[in-house]
Amino acid sequence: MGFPREGDKIQIHSYKHNGYIHRVWEESTVLKGSQHCIIGGNDRTIVTESDGRTWVTREPAICYFHARHWFNIIGMLREDGVYYYCNISSPFVWDDEALKYIDYDLDVKVYPDMTFTILDEDEYELHSKMMNYPEVIDLILRKNLDTLLRWIRQKKGPFAPEFIDEWYERYLTYVK
Repeated sequence: MGFPREGDKIQIHSYKHNGYIHRVWEESTVLKGSQHCIIGGNDRTIVTESDGRTWVTREPAICYFHARHWFNIIGMLREDGVYYYCNISSPFVWDDEALKYIDYDLDVKVYPDMTFTILDEDEYELHSKMMNYPEVIDLILRKNLDTLLRWIRQKKGPFAPEFIDEWYERYLTYVK
């Protein structure tokens, strides 16, 4: 089983802890693909929710997935700057059908000035009880939330000043 190569079009599948599909992004262009990291780009891609509803993303986005970190990061390019939406999630897996991960509810929204808000803590608590998240998962997720917040404060990885712009420039070479 290989990993997607630069220029490949892939789907992204998000699941919940109980194994049910949560959300599907119809198409993203792979900008970097390895066993450790996949970076993709998309713009106006169709997203299908678990209940069948669909919507279309509004702006270009660069998506960062890592095989060792329990979060993924989406940098959305808007007129007033880059906004980030970060999902606390399992590391990604690639199975030749799609890039897949488990969404663990907690999210962090980061604004262009690098301030941030932690979202959906109530949803996390509810799903943790409903789906019986093991204590070890809770510990891993909270540790990775701390790591993610440290990356934001230190402007590390996708939060580095030029990261999103540089990958977006590469994405544009595939959509012309």
